Amino acid sequence: MTDEKQPVYILPENVSRTLGKDAQRNNILAAKIVADIVKTTLGPKGMDKMLVDSSGNIIITNDGVTILEEMEVDHPAAKMMVEIAKTQENEVGDGTTTAALLAGKLLENAEKLLDKKIHPTVIVKGYRMATEKSLDILNEIAMPVNDSQILKSIAMTAMTGKGAEGSKEILADLIVNSVEQVAVGKEVDLNDIKIQKIKGEGIGESELIHGIVLDKDRANIEMPQKIQGAKILLVDFSLEVRNPEAETRISVSTPEQLESFVSSEERYLKRMTEKIISTGANVVFCQKGIDDVAQYYLAKAGIFACRRVPKSDLEKIARATSGKIVSNLNDISTEQLGAAAEVEEIKFGEDALTYIRGCKNPKAVTIAIRGSTNHVLDEIERAVKDGMGDVVAAIRNKKVVAGGGAVEMELSKRLRIFARTLGGREQLAIDEFAAALESIPETLAENAGMDPIDILTELKKRHDLGMANQGLNLFTDKIEDTFQAGIIEPLKVKTQAISSASEVAQMILRIDDVLISKGNAQARMRGNAYEGLD
Repeated sequence: MTDEKQPVYILPENVSRTLGKDAQRNNILAAKIVADIVKTTLGPKGMDKMLVDSSGNIIITNDGVTILEEMEVDHPAAKMMVEIAKTQENEVGDGTTTAALLAGKLLENAEKLLDKKIHPTVIVKGYRMATEKSLDILNEIAMPVNDSQILKSIAMTAMTGKGAEGSKEILADLIVNSVEQVAVGKEVDLNDIKIQKIKGEGIGESELIHGIVLDKDRANIEMPQKIQGAKILLVDFSLEVRNPEAETRISVSTPEQLESFVSSEERYLKRMTEKIISTGANVVFCQKGIDDVAQYYLAKAGIFACRRVPKSDLEKIARATSGKIVSNLNDISTEQLGAAAEVEEIKFGEDALTYIRGCKNPKAVTIAIRGSTNHVLDEIERAVKDGMGDVVAAIRNKKVVAGGGAVEMELSKRLRIFARTLGGREQLAIDEFAAALESIPETLAENAGMDPIDILTELKKRHDLGMANQGLNLFTDKIEDTFQAGIIEPLKVKTQAISSASEVAQMILRIDDVLISKGNAQARMRGNAYEGLD
């Protein structure tokens, strides 16, 4: 008898497996590719990307998270890079490109250490130590926020390099004023700031409305177009005849009965509108529909009404006008009315918007941004949201750092000093972490068409002499004190970017085995092929 060895199959055919070094290299390569895609968008001289989907829709942006979200990323490690950008966007609203770029560079530098036969767990430990030390150093070198001018500089820094750059001073004023208006102590809910995009005119015509702008027109053309001294009623039930809950059959045998039935509906609607008129309200915003008959009576009483107002907008109007949303007709009273200086319907070409202006101490406001095309408006909106996120982060955290790569160079310098105090191979990982941080000013210089090596050596020299705020001012193309030059970023942007990038790099480095299930698609294809042979 011959003892033949039988092969043992553990994994099904439709699973591909990558092991050891190959798994690490593939993951690192995927992360580096994602970082390289967004690399050219960093900084005020960064370039834009045009993204076109299968339907032909176009997005033109240099916002890191928008680029990564809109790309169809398939590789699992690349998807993790997209996740860091999303986290950065949700937590702060800005710094997404920095986070992705840093993660890619950390992995690229880790690859050099892997080539020197340093074990991934040693690199991970070194990166963890470097992250903790970086956060300590950042808190130590951060400066307090003490006036609105710093907040304005933060907003301008966030918007620089985006489509809004030409009007960044105007937009920065709008952002700071809107955030300060809705802030309650250190807390700011960005949902209280509505961004309304209006096509036409230039970006410089954007304005802050101390109230709300609705993408709605009045329900009936007979209603007044403008109301001064508005008393606003907010209702979330329909001003229509209620439909029966269950299926109902009404039997009518004579014309008189039919007339009586129709007139009873009309009487119900008249009583409903009389109840509204009796409160003294001259503006009504309704979440649901308004019947034609109810519209007639409201118009006759000189009341301005809008129907099908989204619940989110209704809540913002309530916060802006100090009104209350009423859910029951019988609860309507004068005490629940909101107040505004004026409510007006304004036409923009074919479209109409309703402006609620002049609210006393509103806790919800609107930034109306103007632009020539939808693509411009979308990019301005992204820039304004970045600016708002940064200003809110600065108000909450009350700490800021110098931008233009200054803080990264200072961190890099101090991390190298810290590495020399350690024994063991971890110091090599900390050195590579410091080198990864230097990639931020290096990329800023590269994107501005400057020599990155000259810039880095000059920055290192100045930071070694104790000039902690020396960074790259790309408006003058000079190395100077960026804090004095008004290039300022919230501390939270940096701490979040470094933490997220480091955590993802550590996670990817620990992976040495990748199992990818291809599903049953291949099996189905084989099955279909056999069916054709029958």
